[in-house]
Amino acid sequence: MPYNVTLIPGDGTGPEVARAACRVLEATGIKFRWDVFQVGEAVQKLFGTPLPDDVLESIRHNRIALKGPVTTPIGSGFRSVNVAMRKTLNLYACLRPCKTYRGVPGPYPNVDITVVRENTEDLYAGIEFKQHTPEMAKLIALIAESGQGKLGEDANISIKAISETGSRRIVKFAFEYARNHGRKKVTVVHKANIMKFTDGLFLSVAREVAHEYPDIEMESAMVDNMCMQLVRWPQSYQVLVLPNLYGDIVSDLCAGLVGGLGVAPGANIGEGIAVFEPTHGSAPKYAGKNKVNPIAMILSGMLMLRYLGETKAADLVEKSVSEVVAEGESVTYDLKPDRNDPTAVGTSQVADAIIEKMRRA
Repeated sequence: MPYNVTLIPGDGTGPEVARAACRVLEATGIKFRWDVFQVGEAVQKLFGTPLPDDVLESIRHNRIALKGPVTTPIGSGFRSVNVAMRKTLNLYACLRPCKTYRGVPGPYPNVDITVVRENTEDLYAGIEFKQHTPEMAKLIALIAESGQGKLGEDANISIKAISETGSRRIVKFAFEYARNHGRKKVTVVHKANIMKFTDGLFLSVAREVAHEYPDIEMESAMVDNMCMQLVRWPQSYQVLVLPNLYGDIVSDLCAGLVGGLGVAPGANIGEGIAVFEPTHGSAPKYAGKNKVNPIAMILSGMLMLRYLGETKAADLVEKSVSEVVAEGESVTYDLKPDRNDPTAVGTSQVADAIIEKMRRA
């Protein structure tokens, strides 16, 4: 029986990398029935929303989706499709493995860090109040009455909300991941010395949860110090668990440690439902040029195979990707030592090379 998977190609270079990933996944011999939907700016113009209900219904029905990158307008326009999807489907855990592959130009060898990011709360919940509105005036007055300080009338406000429930489930997810993947340490990242009620709660709950996992070491680190430690000794870390905003920032930092977003896959996981997508953006200026690196999208498909329990197929994909990258011939410009190397190949040719490795395995 084929797996029914909601496929969201995305926009910009999304359709190209999605097509490459689907070809590689199908080459494993696993059968898929792709339920294809569009999101983002194109459907916003047609339906008045960048995330139509039928897309969400398809994901709810299939319980699994593979998604390409989607452009998010900066400073105006619709809010992030990614954020809306995660909140609506309660995809509370964002999983971003950052692993060194031989042949990928990068500053460090032997890095293997998994970032576990809380996905539904914190500043990314999108609860905001605009200046010079009645709601904002009430909020300014309430803050002043509470003795927390006086805000200027020209301020805008974003709410940082972190709950005990949200903290507990993401920390448990991180410890379960560590246990199931042979990891011996989880690092809890926070800023509890300053944000005592929000990050303080996150850290306090993490310490409680850690008692349930005596086989896993727990340590904590403030987010600013964590960034410095990662740049100096990234091999010292295995699993990081963070609130939403820190997780977004630190996961990009970790991707940089292993060579960039072009090799950084991702997954958004809830209760019995998951959406797999690369960490990188849509790079619209390269759309249609057969130029961008599809490996992050292909590795996101590999994570999907592992989630489905197709371990043999997942191992085959990862092994083939690592061999193609290590050889350094059939790779895109960003994986060449010289980004102007004329021997760099295109998106589809990378997929061709990976599929050929799989056939020979």
